[in-house]
Amino acid sequence: MAYYASAEMGCFLKLKWDLPLYLIDLYAEFRNLTNGLHLPLGRGLLGALGYFGVSHIESSEKEEMRTLALRGGDYNFEERQSLINYCESDVSATEALWGKLKHHVDFSRAIIRGDYIKALSEVEHRGVPFDKPLYLNLKNNWNEIQGRLIEKIDANFKVFQGRVFKKDRFEEYLKKNLMSWPRLESGVLDLKDETFRQMAKKYPVISPLRELRDSLSKMRLNDFQVGSDSKSRVLLSPFSSKTGRNQPSNSRFVFGSSVWLRSLIKPQKGRGLAYVDWSQQEFGIAGALSKDEKMIESYQSSDPYLSFAKHAGQVPETATKESHPKERSLFKATVLAVQYGMGAKSLAESISVPLEEAKHLLLLHRRTFSKFWRWSEGCVDYILTNKRIWTTFGWQLKLSGEINTRSLANFPCRRMGQR
Repeated sequence: MAYYASAEMGCFLKLKWDLPLYLIDLYAEFRNLTNGLHLPLGRGLLGALGYFGVSHIESSEKEEMRTLALRGGDYNFEERQSLINYCESDVSATEALWGKLKHHVDFSRAIIRGDYIKALSEVEHRGVPFDKPLYLNLKNNWNEIQGRLIEKIDANFKVFQGRVFKKDRFEEYLKKNLMSWPRLESGVLDLKDETFRQMAKKYPVISPLRELRDSLSKMRLNDFQVGSDSKSRVLLSPFSSKTGRNQPSNSRFVFGSSVWLRSLIKPQKGRGLAYVDWSQQEFGIAGALSKDEKMIESYQSSDPYLSFAKHAGQVPETATKESHPKERSLFKATVLAVQYGMGAKSLAESISVPLEEAKHLLLLHRRTFSKFWRWSEGCVDYILTNKRIWTTFGWQLKLSGEINTRSLANFPCRRMGQR
């Protein structure tokens, strides 16, 4: 039993000890108990103790001891004794917390969450194999690389001035190329990365520009931790999001950074790597949970988006991706819009169609998958009434503060999509 057990599991693995047969992580259980609530003292061990009114050491003292532990090197007698006392205080605090928390824990599901953390600790311990010489080369020459990236990619757009992205130049580029673009309520262009990501699906020609902006604004090569064994490791932070998903630092995790940085991943000699993902996972989960036969049938087809269009009577049964690419694109955007909780206005802007056409597409989704919509709206009604919802494996969400009903509707599918 531990609080944020990936640290302890990492120690077990480093020392080549067998992992415990059963593990309960009190962080995951406290997170589950209070998920959705405002916690003025935070989600750390001291915050959990404070939530239950259990006395604990001062946060400043804890931070001081953590800094000392991370310093490493030789410790004098006083420092060693201080660290031992600090570790003992953490053990005592964990025991005291368990005395309060155990009345709220579903043991069978807590063990499953513990099994997940054990597995994830092995992922953290194994790390991602890196091409370290290439990484160091990029790191040492990053300023020059930035300039060359801008010079090469911006040649087709001419929207940078030096290393600065100029909004007025980008607006001129859009007008010149007859591209519509979403705007904020103030009337200025919406330049958020997610907007660029969505618009790049509509206008593939701007994908390089989107990747360039993402690389320049988010990528920090110095944040990647690459060990002497050429492995990059990062804390994967399980159960840190409201949906219970992992939340590793995007700047420290190669899969959270710009896509092109994945070229740093390099298998060791004699080994290979596979990048595997689910296909239309949330769509399939939504069909299974709602028991919507048409949605299940569409998911099991070779092309769920085109199947949706066929069920809606908008393309012939003989339609294929090659024969009806435009229709498939519109129905794909509609499926994704529902999953992201987008309304008609956002959908219209993202696919550049009139508002009435976007409303019609969403109406077709509602008519075609009516059983799904009844289930989804029932979930929202339930949580608004009971202020709480949970998933198959007991991960719960409690209502507090400002309520986003679209996020609530998507919660069961996103949580089940965790892997």
